[in-house]
Amino acid sequence: MGNTFGQLFRITTWGESHGGGVGVVVDGCPPRIKLTEADIQPDLDRRRPGQSRIVSPRKESDTVQILSGTFEGQTLGTPISMWVKNEDQRSEAYSEMATKFRPSHADYTYQAKFGIRAWPGGGRTSARETIGRVAAGAIAKKILRERFGVEILAYVNQVQKICAEIDPGKVKVADIESNIVRCPDKAVAEKMIRLIEKMRAEGNTVGGIVTGVARGVPAGWGEPVFDRLEADLAKAMLSLPASKGFDIGSGFDGITLTGLEHNDAFRAKGGKVFTTTNRSGGIQGGISNGETIYFRVAFKPVATVMREQDTVNTDFKNTTLKARGRHDPCVLPRAVPMVEAMTALVLVDHALRHKAQCE
Repeated sequence: MGNTFGQLFRITTWGESHGGGVGVVVDGCPPRIKLTEADIQPDLDRRRPGQSRIVSPRKESDTVQILSGTFEGQTLGTPISMWVKNEDQRSEAYSEMATKFRPSHADYTYQAKFGIRAWPGGGRTSARETIGRVAAGAIAKKILRERFGVEILAYVNQVQKICAEIDPGKVKVADIESNIVRCPDKAVAEKMIRLIEKMRAEGNTVGGIVTGVARGVPAGWGEPVFDRLEADLAKAMLSLPASKGFDIGSGFDGITLTGLEHNDAFRAKGGKVFTTTNRSGGIQGGISNGETIYFRVAFKPVATVMREQDTVNTDFKNTTLKARGRHDPCVLPRAVPMVEAMTALVLVDHALRHKAQCE
């Protein structure tokens, strides 16, 4: 339960952090899409640990293998199974966590629900579960780009109190990928990097905001009432590890405006409708309006810190815990491809649903 996402374009992720590997099954992918591992690997490389000095130093190549669903470099329309081997497990670093619950982690809640948990590396609560999402998202991004002309990207907008002012309609991938924190403002990025390095040196962690963007989405994608496009995006983003908040368009800032100030005025030119502002974030009434979709996802500071903290053990006795192992001082740089993946999965699913219903 809870391991499958999507309706027409459906994914099921599987695997634990320190098991034999992790992966995903994609069902509902259209046939005759050109697809090889080379289409998947770049996004996994952006997600993997060990890619810079400000992320977890765990050494994983995260090399993907496509096990089914393709033939001669094209999708068959049958389920696509992808697998990534775990290569650098060090379960001994987690031995104390077999009997002690990490504060603000999912150790206790998983134990309460299932009566058993894979404590090495956090098992399925680890961010390694997102490998399957990113692999599936790479396929979704390819379909959206090649068949619908939709571009998906994301970037780090804020680390703690350090915030960049970025226009989501104009931001470029090259600027995002120009530094290790994935903030397109280089001057602000350097401040973010210094803060993350300071947190790591102190054995502490820090959170912030990732902005997601979808450009080129036509008007009409999404469903009324319960399957609103922004509702599905919210569910997708809040399903990511460490995510704690979501807003779209003006979001919470919109409450400071009046209706006249907030409304996006409609105009028409050349037979096309557009808005003069985009405080709606590209979605109105749960359906895309043709403008750029943009939203923000808040990620908490990583729960695992290298400092002694109060906790309880599996016998419900008070104790303390000082975590060991390899962990991110800030999840944001690696969360960027995760946000992109979940955005693409939502949009490709709605694109196929729209096509089936209305075309």
